[in-house]
Amino acid sequence: MKIRIPPAGWTPDFNQLKKVLEKKAPDRPVLFEFYMNDVIHGEVDFEPFAHPDPRVESLVNYARRFEALGYDYCCTSASPFGFRRGEIKAARTFSINDGVVITDDASFDAYPWDDPDHYDMDYLNEVEKYLPKGMKLVISGNDGVLENVIKLVGYQNLCMALYDNPRFVQKMFDKVGGDMVRYYEKCAGYNVVGALLSNDDWGFNTQTLLPPDAMREYVFPWHRRICQIAHDNGKFALLHSCGCYDAIIDDVINDMKFDGRHSYEDKIRPVEEAYEELYPRIAVLGGMDIGFMSTATPQQVFDRAKAMLERTRTRGGYALGTGNSVPDYIPKENYYAMLKAAFYETLV
Repeated sequence: MKIRIPPAGWTPDFNQLKKVLEKKAPDRPVLFEFYMNDVIHGEVDFEPFAHPDPRVESLVNYARRFEALGYDYCCTSASPFGFRRGEIKAARTFSINDGVVITDDASFDAYPWDDPDHYDMDYLNEVEKYLPKGMKLVISGNDGVLENVIKLVGYQNLCMALYDNPRFVQKMFDKVGGDMVRYYEKCAGYNVVGALLSNDDWGFNTQTLLPPDAMREYVFPWHRRICQIAHDNGKFALLHSCGCYDAIIDDVINDMKFDGRHSYEDKIRPVEEAYEELYPRIAVLGGMDIGFMSTATPQQVFDRAKAMLERTRTRGGYALGTGNSVPDYIPKENYYAMLKAAFYETLV
């Protein structure tokens, strides 16, 4: 069975997501998702696209799948640039202490650092010619500043180094943060790009991964620069970040100046409560809790999604989606029920 969610005649329109990010009410419900799993992508009904450049072909086909599910944009990284970790002990879940490759200045110098300038992104100009009309790209990184430092150094090692070796901590963040900034600088210059997304998990269920003051010293300055790059180029700056945000939400909004925030969990703050607290200071994106999406019935998902759209209809500043992403353990019927809530008025 092939799936196409929007009704006949629906077309993507990035301006609707733009209204959400401007904390306005869109003309119709808007969807937002970080990424979907391969099962969903395999079921999508779209017209395949062929191109001599495999990067163009792959991204345009990916965008056409987003279009067939009812999105006004396609979220993707722009190049393979990233930070390679060492061996980890599990594939689906793993310890944030696994894969350590840098422990001191010598291993820092020996590490094969990737170069964001090594990758040509001009293929995005060709993608623009074939992207579904009305769509833009939302460009993410391959993990974020803090995540990549943890990936290279290890979480416990980083926590110890905050006190034992702050010079080394600063050196790590300067290198990773500087390279991430350069990656986003390259991405921001393309017309097909509508927003930059910093995907960087910052917290546990009850607190931030590092003390808030350490986050402000080492992590946030780089995200502030990424947001500035986005805004200087007429793009939006989005944050995808898991964890408790109570101690740092003012930094997210007032200091770094993100336009929208994604990733919400019921055990931290149900999205209904988060919206009432955060609107109209920042756009709230997604929020249908992953645990709820995994265990509820399709009708329960539909009802909660529809109620959230009703809650935000006249005020705006909200796009419907999951609290984090669409892993393959979420029943696909639940995911489709959430999407159909956005198109309810045109489906009945």
